[in-house]
Amino acid sequence: MRVLVIGASGMIGSTIFRVLSEDDSLSVYGAVRNADSRQCFNAEARERIISSGDLLFDNNLIRLIEHTSPDAIINCAGVTKHLPESSDPLISIPMNAVFPHKLESMCNVASARLVHISTDCVFSGRAGNYTEEDVTDSVDLYGRSKALGEVVGKNSVTLRTSTIGHEFSSTYGLLEWFLAQEGLCYGYAKAYFSGLPTVVFAEIIRDQVLPNSNLTGLYNVAAKRISKFDLLNMIADVYKKTIEIIPNNEFSIDRSLDAGKFLRDTGYSAPEWQDMIDTMYKFK
Repeated sequence: MRVLVIGASGMIGSTIFRVLSEDDSLSVYGAVRNADSRQCFNAEARERIISSGDLLFDNNLIRLIEHTSPDAIINCAGVTKHLPESSDPLISIPMNAVFPHKLESMCNVASARLVHISTDCVFSGRAGNYTEEDVTDSVDLYGRSKALGEVVGKNSVTLRTSTIGHEFSSTYGLLEWFLAQEGLCYGYAKAYFSGLPTVVFAEIIRDQVLPNSNLTGLYNVAAKRISKFDLLNMIADVYKKTIEIIPNNEFSIDRSLDAGKFLRDTGYSAPEWQDMIDTMYKFK
C-alpha cells in the first residue's frame, strides 16, 4: 500500500510517517509545505519527503497526488490551537474547515482513501465523555473550524482525538513544555484528557485503520480519562524528571471522548496510561 502523510513535519504527522515507514508492507511518503522542513529528516527519509508548497492551491495538491499515487492519504495538516493564526478566520477557516473537503473530493477522483485527523477541541469541555453523536459546541474559532473540516464520506474516515508526544520541529505541546520546566510547575487537577501519545495513535492507524477499508465516517479514538495533573506526575516518573508539580484546582475543563464506537468496530482498546507513557519514552 502506498501512503501519503500530509503535514509530515508536525508532531502527529512526523510520528505517523516514522511509524508507518517501519512497516515493510507500506510505501510511505510525506508532504511538507517548506523545503527547509525536509532537513529535519534523515537522509533515507528525506528521499520520501516532498516539498509541496501551499496545498490550498489546487495545482500543488493535484501535483502532489499525481506524483505519489497514494492508495491512502493521512491528513495531519492544519492550523493548530497553539498558533496565533488559529484565531484568524482568513487563515484557519481555509486550512482547517475547507481544505479537508477539497482533499476528500480529490481523493475520490484519485481512488484514494482519506484518513483525516480531527480534535477533541471541537467540544467546549463543559460536559466530557463526548460521543460521535454529541453536537460540537466549541466557542472558539479553532474548534469550530476543525468541526467544519470533519469528513464522513464513503471513502473517508475522520479520527477525532487529542495527542501528546515529542515534537519534530516545534515546542508547543504539553510534553515538551513540561520537560522544559525546572523546579516546580502547576498541573491542572480538574482538566481532563483522554488523548493518546502520538506513537500509540500512529500504531492504531497502522494496525486498525489502514487495513480496514470498511472503517468510514467519524470515530473518537481515545484512552481512559485522566487529569493533566495525574498525567504530568506519571510522565515525571517515567522520564525520571525531578520536579514539584503543584495541583491547580481553579481551572476546570473536560474534553474526554467516549471511544466505544471505535472499540465496537475494531475491537481495539487503548493500553493503560503507564504502558503508553513507557512506549512514548522509548520512542523519543
